[in-house]
Amino acid sequence: MDNKFLTFIKPYLSLIDNGHFYRKPFSWLYSILAILNLILPLFVLYIAIDNDIFSGQKFPPDIIIWFLLVWIIITFASWVSFQLWWDRKSKVNDTSVEGDKFVATAVFSHLIQTTGEWLGTWICIVGFGTALLTTIILGDEGSYLSSEVGLDFLETSRLGIVLMPIYGFLIIVATKFLAEQFKALTSIANNTCKKITNNNNPSF
Repeated sequence: MDNKFLTFIKPYLSLIDNGHFYRKPFSWLYSILAILNLILPLFVLYIAIDNDIFSGQKFPPDIIIWFLLVWIIITFASWVSFQLWWDRKSKVNDTSVEGDKFVATAVFSHLIQTTGEWLGTWICIVGFGTALLTTIILGDEGSYLSSEVGLDFLETSRLGIVLMPIYGFLIIVATKFLAEQFKALTSIANNTCKKITNNNNPSF
C-alpha cells in the first residue's frame, strides 16, 4: 500500500531497523562523557578553592603541595579518559552492520566494555597516584584532608598503592569478559538469522 498517510513513518522505522537509531545516540553520549572528563579537573579545583584549601591559615604547606600533585594526576587521568571516550565514539558505529537484527545488544555491550576501560584506567592512575602521594607526603593526615575539602574519594591508605592497580585491572578484565559474552551471543544470533534468510531466499 503506497498511501503516504499510512507509510510516512517508514524512514523512522528504517532508522530503527538498520541500527542507526541506537548507534548515533551512543556516539553522542560518548562525546559528552569525553567532554565531562575534561571538565572534571576544573570541578575538583573549584571544590578545593571553595573549601579554602589554598588558605595558609587553614591548611599547612604540605597539604597544599599534596593537593596540587594529586590534582595534576587527576588532570592527566582526565586527559587519558577524554581520549578513550573520544576514540570509542567512532568505534561504537562499527558494532553492527546493515542487515544485522540484533543491534541494541551490540551497542550496549560496547558501552559496558568502554565504561570498564575508563573506570579501570581511572582507578589505576588516580587511585595508585593518590595512595602513593598520601603515604609519602601526608601519612595519616590524608583522611583529615579528604573530609575537610569534601573529596572523600581521595582518602586512601598504604594498602591502596598495591590494591588500586589490581582493582583497575580486574575491572577492565571483568567488563571486557562480560562485553565479549554479549558480543558472542549477538554474533551467533545475527549469523543464524542471515543463514535462515539466505536459505529461504536461495539465489539461482
